[in-house]
Amino acid sequence: MCLAQKVRLSGEPFAIAHCNFGLRGAESDGDEAFVREWASSAGVTCHVKRFDTSVYAAAEGISVEMAARRLRYHWFGELCREHGYAAVAVAHNANDNAETLILNLLRGTGVRGILGMKPSGFIPDPDFADVPLLRPLLGMTRADIEAFAAEQGLQWREDHTNLENDFKRNKIRNLVFPVFREINPRFVEVLNRDMERFAEELGPAVDLVQGVFGRGPISGAGPGPSSVAQNSLSGTVAGPGPRGKSGPRPNVAQTASQNSLNQVQGGEFSITKEPWDGTQPVKQPVGTLVLDADKAGDYFEGRWESGDWIKPLGAPGRKKMQDWFTDHHIPADEKPFIPLLKSTRDPHHILAVIPYCIDHSVRVTSRTQRILRISSSES
Repeated sequence: MCLAQKVRLSGEPFAIAHCNFGLRGAESDGDEAFVREWASSAGVTCHVKRFDTSVYAAAEGISVEMAARRLRYHWFGELCREHGYAAVAVAHNANDNAETLILNLLRGTGVRGILGMKPSGFIPDPDFADVPLLRPLLGMTRADIEAFAAEQGLQWREDHTNLENDFKRNKIRNLVFPVFREINPRFVEVLNRDMERFAEELGPAVDLVQGVFGRGPISGAGPGPSSVAQNSLSGTVAGPGPRGKSGPRPNVAQTASQNSLNQVQGGEFSITKEPWDGTQPVKQPVGTLVLDADKAGDYFEGRWESGDWIKPLGAPGRKKMQDWFTDHHIPADEKPFIPLLKSTRDPHHILAVIPYCIDHSVRVTSRTQRILRISSSES
């Protein structure tokens, strides 16, 4: 509600989108009614959609939390395409950012995991990777938000499940952060300043490396549309206008073909079919992969889906891609954008994770006659 009010006070046109995930029965319906009433009184367009979140989670083999995230961002993207909204903005705040940092550190992370959320980026959905995502409240703590709400006379509803410790994030918020607060009452601001410094000092170097080798930009400047979209409760607000575009983004609809040039987040990669006489070195420069073209057979370039698997080169057996991502510390918001070479014989069989590794079954051997060479345009 804070973000909705801030956008309203700015005078910019916007709309609200509210997700009813149906996870809390009458309480979820009450949230929906509350948002509808506020939007009506404010004269703001309100989009509402109900999801059978638990069924979707079970069908995809993912957590309810992850299912809700997928469903809402996909719908937000659909709304932007359908109604011409310029962007989506979510109400992530400084406390959320601090929680994410601690979660990343506890499960193991690379540099990306210590840089924090970006103030702007793009929706984490491969079908809508060009839709800007803004976080206007990232510089505000929950205390700041509550103070603003009191000043504006705003009402809001509490989600009682936030007080339950069934989820890791809730445990961090309810059990760990109170201890941090005893040590330093301003620990949220301190952690956020640390992440800003990490982003300033490390972000440009990581952007350069990932731009060359196919991982998306870490801290690239976001778009600057004149109007924004916002997240209120489980929803978002969006402003109309042309969508801003900033920096390279993945073309998720590409199909890999022979001698094709394809987009990846942060750059391009090419796939070429070449003869192989066995005299060339099998080991390639970083960012380049070679595999046996005849063993690979027909293939297509796609993105990660539930059920995808790979047998990494030299590994004793299959590995779910979800586990591969975890082993390689790939952040959840980057998984949808990593290009995968998939077999048409089994669309869940991953032949190559670009630009990281290949499947053992398509390795180059002494019998190889033709290869597929996958390399970034920069390598």
